[in-house]
Amino acid sequence: MTSGEFIGGSGMRASFGVAVASMLGSAAVAQQPATTVQQDFLAAEALDTAKNYTGALVAWTALEARTRPGSRSRAIVQVRKADVLYRLFRYDEAAAAANEGLAGLPVSDATLRTDLRRTWYMLGTIAANTLDYAGAAAAYAKAEQFADTPGEKLGPQVGLIEMLTFVDPAAAKTALARADAVLASAAFDDNVKALLARRRTILLLNTGDLPGAKASAMAAVKLLGGLTPKTSGLDVQARSDAAIALILGGQPDSAREYMAMTGAGRMPKGRFDPAAEMQSPTCGGEAGLKPSDVAVVEFGIDDQGRVNAVTPVYAAGGGRVALEFARAVQGWSWSPDTVKDVPPFFRYNVRVEMRCSTAFERPSISQGLDAALEQWLADKHVAVPPAPTGGDAQALPSQRAALAAAEGASPNSLATLAALHRLVENRTVPREERARLAARGLAIATANDAPASARLGLDLTARIEALVDPWRNDRYRRTVTPMASEPVYASDPQARAAIRLILADRARADRGEDGQTSILLRQVADDAALKPNDPLRVGALVRLASIEQRNGRADVARASFASSGLSADQCAILDAPPKPVSSPGADAFPMEAMRWGFEGWTQVQFDVAADGTSAARRTLLSYPPFIFSKAGTDYIGGVKYAKTFRPDGGLGCGGNTNRIRFMMPK
Repeated sequence: MTSGEFIGGSGMRASFGVAVASMLGSAAVAQQPATTVQQDFLAAEALDTAKNYTGALVAWTALEARTRPGSRSRAIVQVRKADVLYRLFRYDEAAAAANEGLAGLPVSDATLRTDLRRTWYMLGTIAANTLDYAGAAAAYAKAEQFADTPGEKLGPQVGLIEMLTFVDPAAAKTALARADAVLASAAFDDNVKALLARRRTILLLNTGDLPGAKASAMAAVKLLGGLTPKTSGLDVQARSDAAIALILGGQPDSAREYMAMTGAGRMPKGRFDPAAEMQSPTCGGEAGLKPSDVAVVEFGIDDQGRVNAVTPVYAAGGGRVALEFARAVQGWSWSPDTVKDVPPFFRYNVRVEMRCSTAFERPSISQGLDAALEQWLADKHVAVPPAPTGGDAQALPSQRAALAAAEGASPNSLATLAALHRLVENRTVPREERARLAARGLAIATANDAPASARLGLDLTARIEALVDPWRNDRYRRTVTPMASEPVYASDPQARAAIRLILADRARADRGEDGQTSILLRQVADDAALKPNDPLRVGALVRLASIEQRNGRADVARASFASSGLSADQCAILDAPPKPVSSPGADAFPMEAMRWGFEGWTQVQFDVAADGTSAARRTLLSYPPFIFSKAGTDYIGGVKYAKTFRPDGGLGCGGNTNRIRFMMPK
């Protein structure tokens, strides 16, 4: 069979050009194919149009084999195939096909602008779904470049604003101004105007402009028809945005009115209970979460109890904080029986207020690896550019300039490595670019015989960030697990300990993985090559204590804490948690919530003093957001616990947690 070539194309499906007479291949064959390449192309398009995506995938795959590698036609087939893979939820394969196709599509060909726009937009959506907001922003910006009509431009711009809000707020404002101009240039319906108003609201919320956020949120609600009994998904989001803006702006009564009209906390049947796996992320860690950080995260729950469509809405602490809380939500799940009685409408736009937990606070592994690289460079008398103080987005231009200057002087020098390292650590750099930069840095470090611990951070980034969805545990483990056996890392105590801790942190308690995790952690804790106070060893012991506590072995948990050298006064590792001897009654239910008919729950963390009173009360989780947060901490403040003897009169225990459900009287 010979291969044919097709050319041209308006960029519109089902009208892509004509066949040409020339055939590919170096030799003639005796029999011509039953159909031409152009006919097969049109047949594949027809399957696409009919939404027969399984059939279309077969057709595009067969057609790909009939086109010349590296040709324009092959590239067109690949991006069309990518679109079908995306619609079949095969995102990894879709991204791979899209990137390969985009590499062969000539950007100067006006007939391909629609394919270019659609493919970049698809890549943006895939990146957004995996919470790679920097990568998604870069893809949406590309899609915008190939948009011609107002309608084509607005989609990428809205996506760009959403991503940049948590990556580069200043750039988000610029993108918003472009979208405003597009909106004014053509007739759009009120739903589209409301969508852009929502993006403005979220941006203003996260940049501290509460009056502006309130005005924009009210405008979005009005565009959707106001506070009427009609409630769509967009209504729920707009009204919830308004409630957050109002409550943060000191107008709780008005906020509750808007929240009441979202349906949150007012389900006609069933109830939204917290799941066992619904845990707050630990303070510290890779994002450096602080107890003062707070976020609101939105997500959906499917019929099987799986979380999907996770997006940050608001964060006090910045975009990195927002995305870290969102990643924690990705690990939540419910049993199908738990969610079966909750109407789907109430599961599609769930919002939860979140803070990090101090119960098992842990240091960041990546920060230790970064420090090892920076110390080695310092020993080589190479200065590493200082870490940004004004935020990653503001530092990016100067960091790129520093890399360009270092490369100009000597592309493979240690000075170039130092500049690469700082750029790799900038979270506004798209994931794929970070992987490429890290790979270049690793090559320089390896060529200069950097120790294993100094190159491990670069190697992990190069491998993990090259994945389409590195947060999927199976893919992550297949990538990282072999590293523990590679001689360069297996022979280095710091490197092998870091890899084991990273793998342990990927385990899921709800899937019965505690046993394997404990083995990994014990290997680190018992590694005689690590000093007793090594942060990695301490980190392993803290993690072991958390697992033992979760499995009811408080004595083993205490022993792990004691071995770490940390104070073993956490409530979580006592044989018996502090016993309440008195608590508030029904009057603890907030009257405002009762007036509006709300129900909900909070998880509160607090310390228990030796005299049985509580201190340092803070809400970890709250549903609906901000409605019951104060009531939950006030309730705990009214609980009296049994006195716990401490010779120094200090805390009875710290980091205790309690869940409180607020239910309307029947």
